[in-house]
Amino acid sequence: MPQLSVIVYGPNTQGHLTELLDSLEAHPLPDAEVIVAAVGDWARETAERHAPETIVVPLPDGTRDADARAAGAARASGRWFHFVHAKDGLPAGAPRLIAERTAELDGAAASRPPVDVLLFDHVTTTWQSAATPSRDGRHLAAVGRAGLPLDEAAGLLRLTPLLGNRALRAAFWRAHEERLTTDDEPYAAHAALLHAERVACLNQAAYENRVLRPESLPPRPPEDRLALVERYESLLALARDRRATLAVLYDLMVRDLLRTFAREDLPDPVAREFFRRASAAAVRWRPEGHRRPAGLEGVRHALLEEGAYAKYRAFQAANRTRRSVRKSVRTRKRRLGAKVRDHQYRRALGRPLDPRLAVFSAYWDRGVSCNPAAIAAKLAELAPHIHPVWVVSKENTALLPPGTDHVVPGTRRYWETLATATWLTNNVNFPNAVVKRPGQIHLQTHHGTPLKRMGLDQMEHPAAAKGLDFAALLARIDRWDYSVSANSHSTRMWERAYPARYTSLDHGYPRNDVFYRATAADVRAARDRLGIAPGSTAVLYAPTHRDYEAGFTPRLDLAALADRLGENTVLLVRAHYFYGGAASPLTGLRRSGRIIDVSSYDPVEELCLAADALVTDYSSIMFDYANLDRPIVIYADDWETYRTTRGVYFDLMAEHPGQVARTQEELAEIFVSGAWRDDGAAKARTVFRRRFCEYDDGRAAERVVRRVFLGEPEESLPPVVPIEDRTPAPTPEEATA
Repeated sequence: MPQLSVIVYGPNTQGHLTELLDSLEAHPLPDAEVIVAAVGDWARETAERHAPETIVVPLPDGTRDADARAAGAARASGRWFHFVHAKDGLPAGAPRLIAERTAELDGAAASRPPVDVLLFDHVTTTWQSAATPSRDGRHLAAVGRAGLPLDEAAGLLRLTPLLGNRALRAAFWRAHEERLTTDDEPYAAHAALLHAERVACLNQAAYENRVLRPESLPPRPPEDRLALVERYESLLALARDRRATLAVLYDLMVRDLLRTFAREDLPDPVAREFFRRASAAAVRWRPEGHRRPAGLEGVRHALLEEGAYAKYRAFQAANRTRRSVRKSVRTRKRRLGAKVRDHQYRRALGRPLDPRLAVFSAYWDRGVSCNPAAIAAKLAELAPHIHPVWVVSKENTALLPPGTDHVVPGTRRYWETLATATWLTNNVNFPNAVVKRPGQIHLQTHHGTPLKRMGLDQMEHPAAAKGLDFAALLARIDRWDYSVSANSHSTRMWERAYPARYTSLDHGYPRNDVFYRATAADVRAARDRLGIAPGSTAVLYAPTHRDYEAGFTPRLDLAALADRLGENTVLLVRAHYFYGGAASPLTGLRRSGRIIDVSSYDPVEELCLAADALVTDYSSIMFDYANLDRPIVIYADDWETYRTTRGVYFDLMAEHPGQVARTQEELAEIFVSGAWRDDGAAKARTVFRRRFCEYDDGRAAERVVRRVFLGEPEESLPPVVPIEDRTPAPTPEEATA
């Protein structure tokens, strides 16, 4: 009996079934079967081309989606069912992820009630965009990995109601098939949760929902919108005696009814009837003690419950007028400000360059950090006559080291400084509006060794590029005079991804100098600042950003992992900087004993010095941390999805810096067994360091400053020390010996 039955159903709409079956065939899974309930001849012929691996259930044209699902399920033999519409897609490796997670749930069923529904994340593709992340990850992360009754995790009802972003236990489907066989997919998706005894989550994107262009589909009669009220009333009836669940469903109903009323251009008679029915449902199902939201949304709720159709229409008209006026005022202010700034900048461009002025910026003006910070520090030592000015966003100025001269983007001094500085250093790009003057030197330091595709190489990966203007990117690259590299792999990839006439500086990453210059006292001080007790093992967990997820959600059950690793282990958890600190779902973990949120801790190099080991996925921090010659464990639970969606330059599963875990259980076992620091891990790390720590030896910043700012020839610079002759900073164990 296979673990998973992937049940594809429906007609071959716009030919997308071919793509779906090709992707499944390209990534076969021994413990899964593929059933295609093919509606119509085109779908049947397409599916039959993939036989015998695919089981084809031919169905006549016009077969409803619900009946097609039922026909496919009737032929399925798996323990779990995943219903996939023929127009949709599956990210690479998705069936494997689902099969492994459901097998894990089955293994736990002997000691606790079984889970009936597994929920997971998805991406959305439209006729205008590809693989846009959903916002469901935060709800999945909030629940964790344990199976729970829905009433203890009612927020899961807020997930996008698709049958494709959930898998159903086969026995559960058969017990509730009649209730779930409906063409109203959102109803079936919600009803599955309401009937389930327990639900569980997989916080990874395992489904691609394809939204077809409405103009390509048959028009919907306006009266169809009335069914939305009936849907929610049926669902609320299932949750009548479940207080927490009822409250969430009620809020969803009112939200969706108001959105439909506001966004759908319904004929007045239909709009009035929709509003009347929506009002009656809002009053009839309002939970006891329910409080309306504050502000304008609360006003909308009150008018709906009142049934005040005319008042609501007047309220809508007033809001539209107010938004229009505000937009007009903002537009006029923006245009006027742009004209003034452009005039000031053009005047400044006519002044002579200042041979004693250098501009620095890092991470889109976040502050003093990364390679630019290390270069600026060495510049102060070797060329104190050159004055550094940092570009820092207004919200980050309070975080600057005391005495840091800085300019805020958009201000008059900002444009004057950019116009007259001789050197401009950044680890990303300066804005398009910046003019490269004759005699100015642009130094691009980058901010990591590339595993993922970058620059022009993102053209083949639209989910990663996200509308990137490649022509504008090339114009920014053409401003570069120098490009800093940490290894020959980076040099080659930069030349491919960013083709221009700059000079590659194979000098190492200046930010990594500290890994060879830090002393035992520096390591002890870093651990003291983080509150790491002497003798404890500190593990830094630093996952990367995923283009197919809308926000950062921990991919590990951190509390469970900390418990498994024991009281002597501290987890330092650092979210990617794209996600910011205030909105981090790790906020509640800050300083909570053995789990410390270090997402806002700078510099990250100090975290590396403090850590005994690193756990990461595809983050470039692995290349930097490897300089310390300390254990690295790769947690690659979604490697296939990441590799396909983002694109990579090499196979990390074949060229890894230590042990590799594909599940949380494997990760925990690597640490508990001691494999994280065994001979095999050390040998893999040695090979990895030789390739990727090639130019990092503790003197990178010196070489860059002398070459770029002081104009010294290449041959006069300090040579790179061979890796076998380098001595990294002491380990925490050595520092406290």
